[in-house]
This record gives sequence, structure tokens and C-alpha cells, in this order.
Amino acid sequence: MTSLQEIKAPIKQELIEFEPFFKNTLKGEVPLLNTILNYLYRTKGKQLRPMFVFLSARLFGNTNEYAQVAACSVELLHTATLVHDDVVDEAYERRGLFSVNALWKNKLAVLVGDFILAQGLLLQLKYKQYSFLHLISRAVQDMAEGEILQIKKSRKLDIDSDTYFEIIRKKTASLIATSMAIGAASVTSDEDIIEKMYRIGQDAGIAFQIKDDIFDYQEKGLIGKPTGNDIKEKKITLPMLYVLNHSEPSEKKRILRMIKRKNNNQETVRELVKLVVDKGGVEYATRMMDEFREKAIAGLMEFPESEARTSLIGLMNYITSRKK
Repeated sequence: MTSLQEIKAPIKQELIEFEPFFKNTLKGEVPLLNTILNYLYRTKGKQLRPMFVFLSARLFGNTNEYAQVAACSVELLHTATLVHDDVVDEAYERRGLFSVNALWKNKLAVLVGDFILAQGLLLQLKYKQYSFLHLISRAVQDMAEGEILQIKKSRKLDIDSDTYFEIIRKKTASLIATSMAIGAASVTSDEDIIEKMYRIGQDAGIAFQIKDDIFDYQEKGLIGKPTGNDIKEKKITLPMLYVLNHSEPSEKKRILRMIKRKNNNQETVRELVKLVVDKGGVEYATRMMDEFREKAIAGLMEFPESEARTSLIGLMNYITSRKK
């Protein structure tokens, strides 16, 4: 597998310049707000989405100041949604550290998320990048709808395959799709190219989320969340969905009853995790993940060979083979 450092090589300078650009946007006029924003900056992740932005931009030309605006806009939206997601999920850890809502409670977490989202929108207006504003607004709409649909389905436990893919397409894939589309939009106004990059990013984003869903059924908590966390939150993801779809009606009812009534019982959760693994749920999800990744890569192969294309393919392989 290509290392992350090798993937970053064509955009090394862009990523160096991105750090102070992004940090400068995470500033307010209230001391408490700045304390929380500094905490978020120190606990940031790998910043995969800015990488998608810069590599997509390099696919069609040299990066420019607008590529920095695009990358920053995406990362601000991603940061805001993580803060809000932790409130919605009542999660008190993020990347192995305390979440904002755990340290400063829900009200402040929601307001900080709102502030970060507004910073991104103001940035796009400052640089008069209205096409960026359209792409980011579409992502916000999709992500909110995806989250609401997932909450609804977790209450009724009546999810099917079409609904599952709609949820992850909106909730997760839309942001990676936006990252690739906005990267292209920073260097070209060709709507066909921008939309094609969006579709490629959507397939990559679906593969990315399936990988996350697979992590939940692994024996060790490799990504800092307990094994079976989705079961505890009554989220039926692809590995479990496969088992439900291939179970007798009586067995399906039994599984759903266990998720609904005993989803916080650690012994029950372990039993369900083992059932999904033994019945081939993880194996099936892995095959589907590979299919979406290969579809995304096939889309990239339609563009001329370049360092950026090679790194984008490497990045898609990385997000589906990562260990955390």
C-alpha cells in the first residue's frame, strides 16, 4: 500500500500552506470560543478531505489561492459536523480524546459548530467563490438529511439496503464528493468535469463509510471506539444488514429484538458482533467496499496519467485499507 507521505508528495507545499490558512479561520472574538477552537485545532485528524481537494485541483492544473479556500471550506464543514455529530450521538470521545460536548456541554458545542460553519460560508463570500458556496450548501443539506434519516431508521429498525446507501451517500460520501468537486472547481469552470469529480468522490466516500462500518465488527477497538458501538446506538449498517437479509423471519425478529431491547448489554453486543462475523456480514461488506473503490478508480482512469491521479488512486486505496 502507498504510504500517506507518498500520497501527499505532489501537494506537499499546498498542505504546508494550508495549516496557517486553516488555523487563522478558527478564531473568534470571545476568549472561551478561542479556547475551544484551539482545542479542536490541536486534536484535528489526518485532514484527508483537504488532500482530496488539492489532488483534485492538481488533476486539472496548478493549485492557487482558491484551492486553499476550497480546502479550508471543506475542512471547516467537516470540523463543524464532527462537533454536532458528537452532540447528536451523545459521544464523549473523539479520536481517543474528550469531545467538545464532554468538556464544555452540549449548548456550547452546538454554538461552536455553528460558528465554524459560518466561518466557512463567510470565507467563500470573502473570495467571491459562489460555486463553492453552492457545493458546500448542497453538502450541508445532504449531511443533515442523512443524519435525520439515520435517526428515524434507528428508532424503527426498519432499514433496507436502498435506505442504507442513501444514508451513507448523504451523511458521509457527500463531503468527500464535495471535496473532489470543489477542488476541480478551484481551477476549472467546466461543469461536466466538476460533476464527474463529484460522482467519483461519492463512490470513494461510500467505500470510506463502509470501511468505518466494518471497523465496528472487528475484535479490537482500532479506531478509539468500542467494538459494537453501532449496535449500541441501534444503527444497522451493511454487515448487520447482510445478516438480516439472509436470515429466516424468526431469526431476523430475534436479532432485531436483541438490538432494540439489549443494545447496551455488553454480552448481547458481543454475541451480535460474533453472529455478523460468522454469517459473512463483514466479508460481504468488504466486497461491496472494494466494488465502490474500484468504480471510483475507474472514473479517475478516464483522466490523463499524472502524479495527482496516481496519488488520488493511492488515497482511495488508503482509505479502504487503513487500520484506524
